[in-house]
This record gives sequence, structure tokens and C-alpha cells, in this order.
Amino acid sequence: MQQNYDWAWVVEQAARTAETWRECGGSLPQNGARFSSQQQRDREAAYDEALELVEDELEREPGSDAERMLMRERLIAAFGLFSSRALDLEQAAIDLLTREFLPVGAHLAQRARSFDPELAMPGIIQACRNAWTACGLQPLVGERVQITPAILGYSLLYPYSDNFLDDRDVPAEAKLRFSARFRRRLHGYDVPAGNALEQALWRSIELIEGQFERSRFPQVYNCLLSIHRAQERSMRQIDGQNHYSEAETLRLSCEKGGSSVLADACLARGSLTEQESRFAFEWGVLLQLGDDLQDVHEDLFRGSKTLFSDAAARAQPLDALTVQLLRFAEHVAEQMDRLPEGSPTLKNLLKMSWQSLIIRAVADSQEFFSARFVREAEQRSPFRFDFLRRRQQRIAARHGLYERMFEAFLAVPEARENVLV
Repeated sequence: MQQNYDWAWVVEQAARTAETWRECGGSLPQNGARFSSQQQRDREAAYDEALELVEDELEREPGSDAERMLMRERLIAAFGLFSSRALDLEQAAIDLLTREFLPVGAHLAQRARSFDPELAMPGIIQACRNAWTACGLQPLVGERVQITPAILGYSLLYPYSDNFLDDRDVPAEAKLRFSARFRRRLHGYDVPAGNALEQALWRSIELIEGQFERSRFPQVYNCLLSIHRAQERSMRQIDGQNHYSEAETLRLSCEKGGSSVLADACLARGSLTEQESRFAFEWGVLLQLGDDLQDVHEDLFRGSKTLFSDAAARAQPLDALTVQLLRFAEHVAEQMDRLPEGSPTLKNLLKMSWQSLIIRAVADSQEFFSARFVREAEQRSPFRFDFLRRRQQRIAARHGLYERMFEAFLAVPEARENVLV
């Protein structure tokens, strides 16, 4: 009998995951690579070499599709150089990134631009981030990496809805009305689109409905309704208008993060086993908590309460919470290793990306950690934190140049590999 991923299932799984989180305290994990100062400097030299190749390439003005294709190939080669020399990735991992995940990102971006020529680059990048998660799940549930209509549709839902719900100029009553209409459309009711935003959202849902018939794939639509409900509940974390306890704040983060990636997994195949669904939910919680750590400055500014922003607001170092997050990542990795599908190369890449997400967040928010913790975390980074800060400033200063990189990928005529839409 198929599991019904309704709200009751999400609440139960959120409670189970919260309990696992509480068991993940202790000291910093001892496994994983550590880097000496000289090793970091060697990798920084490789980083700069790849960065200069990219910047030199983007100064060119390709005049034809053939030249754009060559530009994209050279940019991918620069990424391969960076991955090999700066990150020590083996060729199988580089091939996975450059031949599968970079192409599906380009395909998703091209399809998003075709779907809505007015969709801004930040929205396209947000859609790509979700699509990469969904495509990372495909091999783990026995599917080929590819952009499908359902993955495109789901990845487009939240750039549109998030932009509206995050807009401080939109009254709360308007947001509630929009959310209620959005929920009815996810249920499958005939809700005429009332504006351009709803037209885009309804078309996105139609992409999912075109691939997964509602009567045959009820799990898909239960997942979509669950993430919608979790998004509604998470709105209460914003603007400081809540007095949630730490346990309640954790529960909201588990509900939102877990249900989001659960939907990604279900859209990857249409249905899930119990083992797959629990892993996907925990992966989603890991990504949500990692994002909360990354966004601690922004959340403090806008009064959004998360585990990390709440601790920072109370001048409590984030050391212990971040250790807990690293140990929770180990737990999720153990669950992933038990899945029968997915190559060791993919699983190792995902583990590396999770740790990198956390360590990079420490680099970006050093003022919220003890000096000792920052020193220990920096030893786990292939680059010194000061180097990362300076390169981030350089890239930010040349923002327009790097937008051209995305445009260069979008301008290349689309190949048909790894895409079904």
C-alpha cells in the first residue's frame, strides 16, 4: 500500500526528525579532510587560475551560435580545472558535474526563459537550485538525470510565489487570499487565474498535471499540498510577530524543509518507498537548516526567527548549533548510503556539498562564532576564509560580468540530452 504523504505524515516525520536532530550534539566530527595553510594556498592558486580563465572568456563577444557553443565548452573546461586542482575531485565526479548537472541546469534555465521571457535572473537561479536537488534525487530513486515537465513546473512555482509572499509592500490580507486560491488550484479545482502571477503559477501546475495524472499519482499532489501548508505556516516566522519556543521553531523548519525535498523526490519518479521518503525528508531538513545558517544576517535584519537567528539575537555563539548541523549531515549521509540506488561518486559529491555549505556559512558569519571554532572550521575548508571573503567581494563587484556567464549558457541552442520538455 502506498504511503499517503498528507499533512499528518509530515507532522509525524517532522517530530521524528526533530528528535534525531536533538541526538546530534557533541564535538566536531573527526572524519573528513583537513588542510594545512600551504595546501589551502595551492588550492587558492588553482581557484584564481580558473577564475581568470572565466573572466577572460566573458570579456569576449561571441557573434554566432558556434562561437557561443565554444564559449560554453571553455567555461565548462574551466570549471573542470577548478574541480580537479582546487577541490581534488576525481574524473568520475568531474564528469558527473560537467556532463550531467551543469547541462541540466542550462536546460532548466533555457526552458524557464522560454516559459516566461520576463522571468528575472534571480528567479531563474532559484529555479535551477531546486532542479539540481530534484535531479540529484533522480539517480537515488533509480531514474536518469534529466529535466522533466514536472521538475520544471515545480521548480518554477516558488520563484513566483516567494517573490509575492516576501514582498513587504503586499498587505497580509492579500497574501492570505492568494495562498487560499493557490491551495485550491493545487487541489485540482478549476480556479480561473485572476492576474499574471496566477497565470504563471497555474501554467506551472499544468506542467506537473501533464506528466502525473492526479488519479494515478496521488502522492505527488499530497506532497505539493504539504509543502504549501508548510510554507503558509513558516510565514509566521517572519517580522518578529511570534513567540515560538526553540522546539516550535525547529518543528516549523523541519516541516518546511522536509516537505519541500519530499516533493522533489516524488516528482523525480511519481511515487516513493518508505526508505526513500524518509531520506528525502531528512535531506530537506538538512538543506533548510543549512540555508538558515547561511541567512543568519538577513534573518536578523528582517526579524525572521530560526534556530540560528534566535541564538545570534541572544548573543549566543553558533558553535554548538553548527556542530549539531554537521553531525546531522553525517546522519543523513548514513541514510543515503543505505539506499540501493545511486553511485558512490554521486553520494560522495553530495556529502562534500553538504559540508561545504556549512563551512562556507561559518566563513561568511565569523562574528557569530568563537575564535577557536572559526580556526577549527577553517582547517576543514580547502580555502582560507579571508581568501573566500576577498574573492566574494571581487565577484560581487563584477556582478554584471557573471550575469553574462548565465546569459552565455542560455544563448546556446539547446541540446536534447537530459531534457524531456
